[in-house]
Amino acid sequence: MPRKPHSSKQAALLFGALIESADRWSHGYDLLKQTGLKSGTLYPLLIRLEADGLLEAEWHPPVPPARAPRHAYRLTSDGLSFAHAMVAARATRAQASQRGSAT
Repeated sequence: MPRKPHSSKQAALLFGALIESADRWSHGYDLLKQTGLKSGTLYPLLIRLEADGLLEAEWHPPVPPARAPRHAYRLTSDGLSFAHAMVAARATRAQASQRGSAT
């Protein structure tokens, strides 16, 4: 059975962080710190989510002491719905797994 797109553990970590900051833009570096993901995992995931319409991205001008503009991300309305559904589904699976291992 093929895996659903964007259903990995890494995507769940990212969606959780983006849900927490759904009302504001998040920079990639901040998302790295929040999720603990490596840059080689995070940035390709951000690119795929944006390409699939779940994220929007824009360049923000540098803020001292930064020396370069920074890319910022936030969930689209479709992305927010997808993120909530994914996080809820993962929580349900985790609860079912815990109940199953308790018997």
